[in-house]
Amino acid sequence: MKPFSKKVIQILINTVPIFIMIGLIPLVTNDYVLTAIYVVLIVAALAIKRNKNDITVLVFGFFIMIIAEYFFVMTGVETFKRNTLFGIMPLWIPFLWAYGYVAIKRAIEILK
Repeated sequence: MKPFSKKVIQILINTVPIFIMIGLIPLVTNDYVLTAIYVVLIVAALAIKRNKNDITVLVFGFFIMIIAEYFFVMTGVETFKRNTLFGIMPLWIPFLWAYGYVAIKRAIEILK
């Protein structure tokens, strides 16, 4: 197997939790249940493999995305029908973005 294709496979494996999370959005209509599922998926993904600074990036991504999504909603760039977090966005969205930050960090590490 060529090194490039091995890297692509590694990156895809790291994005599997994100694809699962996105796929669950229309299937699980209760934001609290969906958030709990996301937490379980994130914990499982980090239990299977945790790289240096994954937790730091996860926490950073969580809080940065709450702030970013807040501004997106307040400026009218985004709107949500589900608004269980502060009455403006879905509770699960910062969890999805937080793990997205981890996956991006891992992809960058793989490509180095």
